[in-house]
Formats: sequence, C-alpha cells, structure tokens
Amino acid sequence: MITSLDQLDLNKTYTYSDYLSWKFKERVELLRGKIFKMSPAPNRKHQFVSGVLFGTIWNILKNEECQVFSAPFDVLLSRKGKDTVVQPDICVICDLNKLTEQGCTGAPDLIIEILSPGNSRKEMKEKFELYEENGVQEYWLADPGNEDITIYSLNKEGKYIGSKPFVAEEHASSSVIAGFSVVVEEVFKN
Repeated sequence: MITSLDQLDLNKTYTYSDYLSWKFKERVELLRGKIFKMSPAPNRKHQFVSGVLFGTIWNILKNEECQVFSAPFDVLLSRKGKDTVVQPDICVICDLNKLTEQGCTGAPDLIIEILSPGNSRKEMKEKFELYEENGVQEYWLADPGNEDITIYSLNKEGKYIGSKPFVAEEHASSSVIAGFSVVVEEVFKN
C-alpha cells in the first residue's frame, strides 16, 4: 500500500488505477501518466477568485442540467493511451453520464484554472495541451497577479483560439454556458 508520495518513482508512468490506490495526504495530478505535485493550499486571493467564479456559475446553473464542481474534484482524461487525472479549480459538466462517484470521466464542457505562484509554466502548458486534445470546449485562465482572464475556445478543427486578456471593467463571457459573464474587476476586487 502506498501511504507516502516518497514511495513513488516520479519518473515512472502511472495509471488511473494506481492513482485511486494511493493513500497519502499530498494532492497530486496525473498528467499523461506522470505525477505532478499540486501546490499547497491556495492563498486567500485564489480562494476569493474561485468563490466569485464558482458562485456566479452555480447561480446560473442551479435550475439547469449542467453541474459545476470545484477542486478537489477528479477529472479523468484518457486520450492517447496514457491516463490523466486533473483537479481543475472549477469545471462544468453538461453530459451527466460523465459523472461518477469519483468525479468526471471525459472532458468537461468548461474548465477554469486560477493561476497561483505554485503553477509552473510546464504544468500550464501541459494542461492547455491536454484540455485541447481531449475536447474541453472552453478553457479559462484567471490570473490574480495580473488581474486578467483569458478564454480559449475550441474551434471546428479541435484547436484553441485564445482571446485577448480581459481586464478591469471588461466583461469576460462564456460561449459555452449561456448567461455566464463576469466583470473582470469584480472577480479580483478582494
């Protein structure tokens, strides 16, 4: 039984089955079978931004079929033969057949990641590519440091098209979740 992250070889490739069997406290994600340690508990600003975005989406969806979830919530993506388990800060799933007791199997319709000092460029590049290749329709990056939001939307060719960063009094609006729009400065006003 694996009870400590130190018992694992971080250079080895693991499966979702392995991931489910681990019994340690550290939070990790599995990106194409490789272990990525997650940042320590998010700071106050990260939590505020997450709360504003989650609350806004929840209010829009409370009487709808789609459901919104916040981390920790496992999303299993298994394209190209290697298991990936991510815990996006926020995700929306409209195909309820994808939901399991463990989380979600398959691409959510919308994923929001909130940048924090612990997010590495490698991690963000990996997630961008994973979300794109697995068909996540819309991917938001909220950056509390720069107080901006960038939205990537999947085009017909399955490639992300990025928006300019939305700032200050501008509205960031979803093309996937009807009615989901935020004034950027209100997301970061904490």
